[in-house]
Parts: sequence; structure tokens; C-alpha cells
Amino acid sequence: MNFNKAEFSTSFGEYRQIPPSDRTEIAFAGRSNVGKSSLINKVLGRKSLARVSAVPGKTATINFYTLEGIYLVDLPGYGYAKVAKSDKQRWSGLIEGYLHDDRDLALIFQLVDMRHPPSADDLQMIDFMVQSEIPFVIVFTKADKLRPREREERMAGFAKEIPYFDEITHIAFSSVTGEGVEEIRKIITELGE
Repeated sequence: MNFNKAEFSTSFGEYRQIPPSDRTEIAFAGRSNVGKSSLINKVLGRKSLARVSAVPGKTATINFYTLEGIYLVDLPGYGYAKVAKSDKQRWSGLIEGYLHDDRDLALIFQLVDMRHPPSADDLQMIDFMVQSEIPFVIVFTKADKLRPREREERMAGFAKEIPYFDEITHIAFSSVTGEGVEEIRKIITELGE
């Protein structure tokens, strides 16, 4: 799979705008500012295909990227407190509508900041995917920000904080060092075949 050939396809600000699924989709979910856009850019070998912002909650749409006959889907970040209630409701409806729709959703990469315990929203999302039997992989972002001992401690913490942790595939990722990129590409390639 040639990841450099990925292209932005379209984005939708409201659930009702999204057309029916016509191909395999792989989604990226996580709280605001967890690094979804940075991860997408790194995996696709592009600097600014997905817009990166220092301002949390910037991605307010569902963005679709085409990659050799599949869609990579960037879901809006959740859990950012400093947005209007109406925006939160719209984002929530957008994400929930997408996840509850009858789509050809092969996998969700659930991003969690490695530096911190999972938020209540992260745990709610993980529980939703388990209950809905949606396949997912946890990607621990910002791995380069921790020293080896701190990483060990956080991984031990995640084992206690995340239900079924031993049964969930998880990948440490850094958009700075490229750690985890090949593992993520391998999963996408397998699902796209």
C-alpha cells in the first residue's frame, strides 16, 4: 500500500450529510489534542494532509481521506471543555451517528495520551466499542515525552485502568520519532486487502 498517495476526500459537519458507506473505513478516535491529525500525517508520510492545531477541539468535522480504495476517517476530538454547548452537542451527534450507522467500519484506532490515565470519555469510548463489538486498537500517543521508567509505570497503570487491557492490542506511538508507524501501517494494509 502506497501511503504517500493518500488524499483528502471530503468532510462533514453534521451526521445527516454523510453518504452511505461504499468501502472499508478505518477510523481514528480520541479526546481533543491527543494527536489524531499528527498521527494521520505521520502514518501517511505527509506534513499537513490533516490539519494540526495547537488549539484543542479544532477538528469539528468528520474528515475522510482516500487510500487505495479505503477511507481513513478522522473523527472530531471529544472531551474539550472550552467549546460552546451547541458545538459539543453537534460533535456528539456527529460521532455517535457515525458509530451507530451501518458502515463498513473495519477498525477504530483509539488514541490515548500515554502521559496520563485514560479520561472518563476514553473509558466510555472503549466500553462502547467493547459492547458494540467494534474492533479497535489502542494507540498510546506522545510516547517520546516519557522516559523509559515513566513509560513502564504508565503501562502498568493502563493495565489497571483499562478494562480487558490484556486482551486489547496496543501500540506506543510518537509523531516525533516515528515509533509505532510501521505497526499502524501494517494493520491498515491488512485491513485494506
